[in-house]
Amino acid sequence: MITRVKTFNELTIHELYDILQLRSEVFVVEQDCVYQDIDGKDKKALHVIGYDDDTIVAYTRLFDAGDYFENPSIGRVVVNKEARAFGYGHHIMKASIAAIKTYYQSSTIKISAQTYLKKFYESHGFLKVGNEYLEDGIPHIAMIRTAK
Repeated sequence: MITRVKTFNELTIHELYDILQLRSEVFVVEQDCVYQDIDGKDKKALHVIGYDDDTIVAYTRLFDAGDYFENPSIGRVVVNKEARAFGYGHHIMKASIAAIKTYYQSSTIKISAQTYLKKFYESHGFLKVGNEYLEDGIPHIAMIRTAK
């Protein structure tokens, strides 16, 4: 998998369409969650895109400190269902952490993680903070990764 980091204005129309389609396939259809995915925040985010050949198979969006949370953050972490067996989730997270260090000069990162993925995020240095809460009807936990 090859990753690229782009601003909203650098995304092609086809990339934006494929990103939104992937997010909808996983977050709306697969997880059976009706929510407002297109939330106006994509324009401010950096987009980390994972490609297998010319197909987008993994994606995250990044925010600088103060744009979404007090610390820089990673959100909308998604991997195509057919591509999960190849470790692309770990690859996109490593690329996203590196991008936050490069673009935002920070080693502290906050995420709002779906609770069932706690061990996955812990494997990338994130630690749970606070209590579980519902976000769009799905159990989530706040997690922080500090300098390593």
